[in-house]
Amino acid sequence: MLPGLFWLLFFAGDEGSALKMEMIWFLFLSLVPVYSRGQGVYAPAQAQIIHAGQACVVKEDNISERVYTIREGDTLVLQCLVTGHPRPQVRWTKTAGSASDKFQETSVLNETLRIEKIQRLQGGRYYCKAENGVGVPAIKSIRVDVQYLDEPVLTVHQTISDVRGSFYQEKTVFLRCTVNSNPPARFIWKRGAETLSHSQDNGVDIYEPLYTQGETKVLKLKNLRPQDYASYTCQVSVRNVCSIPDKSITFQLTNTTAMKNATFQITPDVIKESETIQLGQDLKLSCHVDAVPQEKVIYSWYKNGKPARFSDRLLITRNDPELPPVTCSLEIIDLRFSDYGTYLCVATFQGAPIPDLSVEVNISSETVPPTISVPKGQSTITVREGSRAELQCEVRGKPKPPIIWSRVDKEAPMPSGAMTVETYDGKLRLESVSREMSGTYKCQTARYNGFNIRPREALVQLNVQFPPVVEPAFQDVRQGMGRSIALRCTMLKGSPMKVATSVWRFNGTLLAQPLAEQQDYSELKVDSVSRETSGTYECSISNDVGVSTCLFQVSAKAYSPEFYYDTPNPTLSQKQSKNYSYVLQWTQKEPDAVDPILKYRLDVRQLAQRNTIQTFIPVQKMEKGLLLEHILPNLKVPQSYEVHLTPITSFGAGDTAGRIIRYMEPINYPNPTDNTCRFEDEKICGFVQDKMDNFDWTRQNALTQNPKRTVNTGPPTDISGTPEGYYMFIEASRPRVTGDKARLISPLYNITAKYYCVSFYYHMYGKHIGSLNLLVRVRNKRAIDTQVWSLSGNRGNMWQQAHVPINPPGPFQIIFEGVRGTSYEGDIAIDDVTLKKGDCPRKPIGPNKGESMCASEENESVGASMNACAKDAQHRAHGCVGGTQQDGNSISRSQQRSYQTLELFLYSHELGRAQRNSQTLLGLCCQIPAL
Repeated sequence: MLPGLFWLLFFAGDEGSALKMEMIWFLFLSLVPVYSRGQGVYAPAQAQIIHAGQACVVKEDNISERVYTIREGDTLVLQCLVTGHPRPQVRWTKTAGSASDKFQETSVLNETLRIEKIQRLQGGRYYCKAENGVGVPAIKSIRVDVQYLDEPVLTVHQTISDVRGSFYQEKTVFLRCTVNSNPPARFIWKRGAETLSHSQDNGVDIYEPLYTQGETKVLKLKNLRPQDYASYTCQVSVRNVCSIPDKSITFQLTNTTAMKNATFQITPDVIKESETIQLGQDLKLSCHVDAVPQEKVIYSWYKNGKPARFSDRLLITRNDPELPPVTCSLEIIDLRFSDYGTYLCVATFQGAPIPDLSVEVNISSETVPPTISVPKGQSTITVREGSRAELQCEVRGKPKPPIIWSRVDKEAPMPSGAMTVETYDGKLRLESVSREMSGTYKCQTARYNGFNIRPREALVQLNVQFPPVVEPAFQDVRQGMGRSIALRCTMLKGSPMKVATSVWRFNGTLLAQPLAEQQDYSELKVDSVSRETSGTYECSISNDVGVSTCLFQVSAKAYSPEFYYDTPNPTLSQKQSKNYSYVLQWTQKEPDAVDPILKYRLDVRQLAQRNTIQTFIPVQKMEKGLLLEHILPNLKVPQSYEVHLTPITSFGAGDTAGRIIRYMEPINYPNPTDNTCRFEDEKICGFVQDKMDNFDWTRQNALTQNPKRTVNTGPPTDISGTPEGYYMFIEASRPRVTGDKARLISPLYNITAKYYCVSFYYHMYGKHIGSLNLLVRVRNKRAIDTQVWSLSGNRGNMWQQAHVPINPPGPFQIIFEGVRGTSYEGDIAIDDVTLKKGDCPRKPIGPNKGESMCASEENESVGASMNACAKDAQHRAHGCVGGTQQDGNSISRSQQRSYQTLELFLYSHELGRAQRNSQTLLGLCCQIPAL
């Protein structure tokens, strides 16, 4: 690159133009890398989520990598791959799950989140946040879809309705099947082995009711016939998604008799909306039992032990629409004093050996609706965590109905797991209460076994006391010698939320520290950090229930070094040598936090040996982000070594950082023999997929490609034309979207020459072709990617060859970047990649291209002309290699590299700044091809 700049300087001098000379220096300075002070090799965090574990993604569903499908009970493994220096720390969080599912934030240094036996509430969107203090944090997300299929629940409902007056009755049974699932379940109803369908006959309907929770299907058997008494099965299926098998439940519909759960209700005069029993008003007594078959239940009413005499004031009704099906009601019209008494409802099955069920209701002036209240002093119950609590509500009235308890302030179940709990004595007993059980509880009267009126309610507050939760649990405090620090221990949670006592200790010794009143924290000041005041400070905070502790580690020790993991591979000291050397590179974490670092202690030990070699590395300059280096010579091939690096200040030794150095055989590529990668081997010549891109390149041949592949795009075979030959390509079909990138990275090449030529074949056929880019990654103090070649759009259904000259200043890699176009007909392929020392072969381009480009200056805007000349310079830089211009005239190597320099500049990140002086650059651009 520099020889080209010298040529440009010479050219400017010949013209004698001060303006051009100024532009040349502008061009030179634009190409010099800029490092901001204090930043150095620090690089902001980048992140990419990959998933492992027991996934059950169905390939043909084209599910994106950002949706991870897993079966309930399997193991979820998510990994956040991060890059950046210093090494970013990762924190996982979750949203879009259940409100009751509290996913705890956690810092995972190994970047892996693992959830054993995942549950449905743990589904949602997971975020990995990577940050290292440089730039903005990197945040990536992935949606986890937990799939499940519960056991179905089958309930039976029965109705009896009069038809055509009272000539006969119709009996209809509803079999209701409900299941919770993800994805939605499919229902199949069977009678015996026969599959039923909607309107299969006049007696069968299958439908989905409105306003149901979960998935529900109802099988309606209209006007029961003899053949309807059979075995019915509800089978649910998610079509084997995630290998979840079908589930089913069976119900036997027979004439077999059974009765249970006798209940009653007292309904005062509905017309006058009264809630009390009054003479002169109507009254209804209702009786119900759960029975099979329901319609065969016979209800009998007795008053004061004798059969009730029915009249125009004493009526029997069935199937009240406001009550459960097949409920028998005794209605008393215009209640009189003579109607007071004890009423008995008896439910029987005639001719069946089943005992009768009965329920007794007393009606008198003392029969009054219930009232509910909380006993004095019991409206707020305060207990300690782990103890027993008893909540109480008192019910008065006759008769006394059961009490139903529920939570008011939280959408959470009771400790038993049910949403409500029923008690008959008005007391709710809770064993081993936890802090999550704090809150308001509601007691209310049930509508059955009592008055059928608006429920009476009362509230009880439960306060669960628990020890304080403090922050920080542990904090590492660093400070320079002689400086002061303040240590604060804060109560985040607790009940009561008040510091009762606080005790400070230093290295186990009690310190005198007065407590400030009405505070939720305790603070200690250390006037001067020294060797004597360095150590462990402990603050114990109590709130009369328990104690929690904050720990502070105070010192003037330097933080640990941060090894730079982007260092090139170890290299041989010389050819045929049995030793190798390694460049150890690091930055210093927060060097300004403590006293200046004077030197580093380096300990090197060969693995599997005990002997350690210790050396000291003096430091002359230290600032944040500065990359320090030290060469480790004479390491034995192929042994690995453990190194420990310790900073030393006037305080003494700081924190140590360690790493393992493993020898890797250097790749002296290109080699003297075959140096072309044809991708025939699965190792693809050491190329690797970039983990930070959007998707991967695919290796395939004509025999392994998808027979349903998209037509009118992609190569039919590799460059050899044989079906066995392999090539690499990017698949543009779903789930890829416009702009997605796939990057293929070569091995690291050790530099042994100044100039190389990258040759390769490309196939870019399809109306939605995006771009193919070639980048060079130079690894010196830091990795820098530079685009050296780019091509976009449809290039026809043929393989074509490109030759790209490069001159990397150090160890380097080449990167093939495929960019997806606007739609699915955009497959791009590469094959036969060759890297050779020296210049590229000649590759002429079309005649008079330069003149036509620059001739448009007068008719186009300056910006458009700049782009035209920039493209022209690119074509000339590629076409003028090998010492020959497009017109056949020879040019010097310095001129050739000047084209490359100008091309790189015009397409670099400085293009925006260059356009501010575009008029001058345009003249320079258009003069170069004329030489």
